[in-house]
Amino acid sequence: MNHTGEILILTGTPGSGKTTTAQTLAGEPGSSKVHLHSDDFWHFIKNGAIQPYLPEAHDQNTVVLDVLAQAAEGYARGGYFVIVDGIVGPWFLAPFKKIPVPVHYVVLRPALDVAIRRCQERGGNTLTDPGPITELHKQLSSLGQLERHALPIDAYTREETLAAVIQAVRSGTYLLTE
Repeated sequence: MNHTGEILILTGTPGSGKTTTAQTLAGEPGSSKVHLHSDDFWHFIKNGAIQPYLPEAHDQNTVVLDVLAQAAEGYARGGYFVIVDGIVGPWFLAPFKKIPVPVHYVVLRPALDVAIRRCQERGGNTLTDPGPITELHKQLSSLGQLERHALPIDAYTREETLAAVIQAVRSGTYLLTE
């Protein structure tokens, strides 16, 4: 896969397979790649951080997404294919739309029960509460004008999800356009 100087925003609800797919894609042959895990950018806030899924975190989230977009642009301008992995809803796309390089936007969309089960099975310090998972799933279930960017993955294996994402990028139909 050779998409030098481009950005892929790989998003979806918690439990959709974003990180697994992004990590695997970053290791695929082809152009040099950078994997930006958006969760890391929230973890950089050491004092005063607000859980990003809470309504009062909007201003914080706007700053984090602006910084993330700037980092992605810097790597893309440096000749890397950049995979941005995280919950990037349409309401946070403005800084990415300003970037003068191709930006692909792929929304992984599993069934809600699948997403909740995956979150609860993976353990560790991750979101497992069905409430916020359900709310995020609702927010990404109707994308309006961006609905064509949704990739239903209900019955997909990890390998099938990866193949579908690669095909989405190669097709060019998931590019963000004004």
